Amino acid sequence: MANVIYRGPQGQHPRTISDKTVATAMLPGTFVLEGAATLTQATSAQGLVRILSNRDFYASFNSAFNAESPLKQPYQAGETGVAYILEPGQQYQAAVAVGNYTFGQPLTIGAAGRLTAAAAGDVVVAVVSVAVNGAAAGDLVDIEVANFHTME
Repeated sequence: MANVIYRGPQGQHPRTISDKTVATAMLPGTFVLEGAATLTQATSAQGLVRILSNRDFYASFNSAFNAESPLKQPYQAGETGVAYILEPGQQYQAAVAVGNYTFGQPLTIGAAGRLTAAAAGDVVVAVVSVAVNGAAAGDLVDIEVANFHTME
């Protein structure tokens, strides 16, 4: 697992926003809503949904994944955040809720800005691109952004 949130496609440069402050302490990989001046923790797929980036100047691609990893360092309330503008087909590491996740499983935004398994009537925002068994709350999972749609 690399110490970055954006995973690809590598030939493209993702668009970001970097002129807003975060409303509360949040880790990279958390889904947020972009407001006029702040980034707030998302709890659904309504509004301008973004994903918080790692702060790429904190560590390199080859840094060890430990407590000092930039993915383990939260943005603090009032700090300027960097967030990705999501586009279908982009691949990210994103925070998930507790659970098991299978390849291709549809995901929606749940509590604390974390992805969770989508059920009928939920808005699907992404699918799992690498299966994970026994994910803990906040673990990062490889996902691919979907065209947002309601699960049937």
